[in-house]
Amino acid sequence: MQRRAVEHTPDDDSDLPQRLHDLGLSLHTRYDRTRELFDLSEAVAMLRKALELSPPGDENKLSWLNNLGMALRSRFRRTEEMPDLAEAISVQQRAVDLTPNDHPAMPTRLVNLGSSLELLFSSTGDIRDINQAIAMHREAVRLTSDDHADKPSWIGALCSSLQDRFQVNEKLSDLSEVISSTREMVRLTPDGHGNMSRWLGQLGLSLVMRYRKTGDVDDAREGISRLGEAVTCKSGSPQVKLGAAGMWTSFLMDAYPPAPPSIILPAFDTTLHLIELTATLEQTLQRRYTELQESSGIPLRAACAAFTIDRADKALEWLERGRCLVWGQLTNLRRPLDSLRQYDPHLTDNILEVSKKLDAAGSALAPSRTEMSSSEKTSLEEQAQDNLSLARRWDSLLDQARVFPGFENFLKPLQWHSLLEHLPESGPVIVINIDERRCDAIALQAGKDRPFHIPLPDFSLERCNQYRGDLAAQLQSYQLRNRGECTVLSEDGNTERGIRSANLRGKRGETVIQGILRALWKEIAKPILTALNMSKIHQSRVAALPRIWWCPTGPLSFLPIHAAGIYGDTGSESILDYAVSSYTPTVAALTERVRSGAFIEEKTSGLFITSQPSPDGVSSIPGTTKEVLAIYDITKKGGIRVEKLDGMGLTATGCLDHMETCSSVHLACHATQDAEDPLRSRFIFHSGPLELGSILQRNLKNADLAFLSACQTSTGAQKLPDEAVHLAAGMLAAGYRRVVATMWSIGDRHAPDVAADFYQYLLSRRYPTSDAAFDGRHSAHALHHAIQQLRLRLPDNSDKYLLTWIPYVHFGY
Repeated sequence: MQRRAVEHTPDDDSDLPQRLHDLGLSLHTRYDRTRELFDLSEAVAMLRKALELSPPGDENKLSWLNNLGMALRSRFRRTEEMPDLAEAISVQQRAVDLTPNDHPAMPTRLVNLGSSLELLFSSTGDIRDINQAIAMHREAVRLTSDDHADKPSWIGALCSSLQDRFQVNEKLSDLSEVISSTREMVRLTPDGHGNMSRWLGQLGLSLVMRYRKTGDVDDAREGISRLGEAVTCKSGSPQVKLGAAGMWTSFLMDAYPPAPPSIILPAFDTTLHLIELTATLEQTLQRRYTELQESSGIPLRAACAAFTIDRADKALEWLERGRCLVWGQLTNLRRPLDSLRQYDPHLTDNILEVSKKLDAAGSALAPSRTEMSSSEKTSLEEQAQDNLSLARRWDSLLDQARVFPGFENFLKPLQWHSLLEHLPESGPVIVINIDERRCDAIALQAGKDRPFHIPLPDFSLERCNQYRGDLAAQLQSYQLRNRGECTVLSEDGNTERGIRSANLRGKRGETVIQGILRALWKEIAKPILTALNMSKIHQSRVAALPRIWWCPTGPLSFLPIHAAGIYGDTGSESILDYAVSSYTPTVAALTERVRSGAFIEEKTSGLFITSQPSPDGVSSIPGTTKEVLAIYDITKKGGIRVEKLDGMGLTATGCLDHMETCSSVHLACHATQDAEDPLRSRFIFHSGPLELGSILQRNLKNADLAFLSACQTSTGAQKLPDEAVHLAAGMLAAGYRRVVATMWSIGDRHAPDVAADFYQYLLSRRYPTSDAAFDGRHSAHALHHAIQQLRLRLPDNSDKYLLTWIPYVHFGY
């Protein structure tokens, strides 16, 4: 309504500034709930325009200056763009300077200016900024009577600034004032007030901080207790409670004597539930990822706590519950409901209807609001309201379904014993948890009734980050970012893309990559293989190798566990001698594929292939043409139904149509990942990009194998290592049962041979009665075989050649 009011107000109407301001204020308020950045940016634009159009002497101007400053400060918190903060302080200072001391709005304006100065201190570290912020907050408190509803909030702002100053000067007087003032806040705040959780959390944190300074155990006990009260408080936002929960669980783990399981278990159960509440279906996918950045690492800490109290089962449950939440939500929306239909067909139809709408809304690509007309923006806001209603209806429908026998836990997070159902028979699933306190593995094996705990005492988070940094430096040195990114000459004078020499050697005479792989072998892989009594198998018997599925967490997700081993000049030993490696984002993602079977309709069984060698704006990769031609010849001779379109002959829509009619797809092209908006991660075609969001919107019910012969298709986002924000996981979410992907750039020279060996192996393992049918059930062994063939063609184990074969990875079943 406000937007329409602005649209229908003439530019010279005296009411226009007020209506612009009101619209800006509403957009800022909505941002507080939606966390959508375009709401905030539009709020800033509306508030600025309102000020520009307001006449001189307008009595509203000071209030509008204050509100613009608040919107700018909110945007700085999100984007960390310093000009926003500088402008916020400038306009808020003007508002304070022009406001009389006895004006009722003066305390509000002082607090807002003080909070902006506190943010400035956080960025600059200049003690003068925090001193000025404290002065503003003290004056606001002084000007406000005890019976004023905002008095606790002003005290809270003062305490926040004092806490920040304590972090720098470590003066107990500041911290003691925070504690006494926060106690006063709690006293002044009525039960059930929305800010009670915030104040209790601040009091708890301050008490624990003082304990760490003085060693007073009473402070520690009360601090942990107050944080627990903040988390379990009936009022307050999930985000505020989650912040308190993160501190609460961390302090519980560090407490001495250690907290008992009776406290640890419910504390982390509550915390994991709060994570779920901060990333719900009513939000856009991008906002869910933004919210999850705030809680990144908590599920790993929960698992660490479970290992400490000898509860590997609970560690598994918490890791599954707190990781890959967004992909899990998409999977739930696409889950078949045949068994529920037997109880209530009408309810089942309603659930399917709402799930399809939520799925479409969640995977839709959001347009840039700056490019939209006002009417289009209004329409988009109506869609957001529809999505909110759908999410609430979804929750209601699930509650109805859970009434039926056997459906009590319908689409709830799986308990640990449910995760042991439908494990693959062909090898173990290994979940590896990385935390600053300890590192552990969980082995899951078909037929075993409990998870098998394997401590990893020689590995650590610090080492993991070191190896990750060393690997990133080598990749940068070799310019392994995009397929075909750089060109140097190989030994035979041919062009080789993405590789240049940088063979630095460490203390053992090893190269950097050799050192990383040795460490991963000694500290992770070998202890796990030994604990599982797995034996070496000669490489001539590739088909006899068991499978092993790796499910790494945290920064370990960026390291090549599948290549862990010793690669010396005189011989080698590695994971490749023991098993065929695959990855899975979660255990449930794998067991769901095992459970659902492998039936592919005969009419869709086949392979679609494409090469995109030279799209505009990226380097040419002529090897893709050779690669796809080789695959076409191999599969055609094998009697497989294969379809091929290359270059400008293929559009994104055309590719999606072929993906619906062919169970398998091979994309030889450039690709790029968008960590901020994963649905915009894309494959780059001559005719334009094919975005992941578009793939997710298609019904790929017969999807089987996707071979992504492109760069970095399994590289996640550094801010969200446990959300598997990459194209490989996205293709799994779209319905593919298995995906071949890459951790970094692949050499354009070697990719065609790897692909040819892969498909030749697959065809050699077809069932005699399969006729023209094609599937990827042996794709993991096929990739293992193709990589071993590539290794035989490479001259040595220098970093240059290790980095040639290591990036290839297999995901799924």
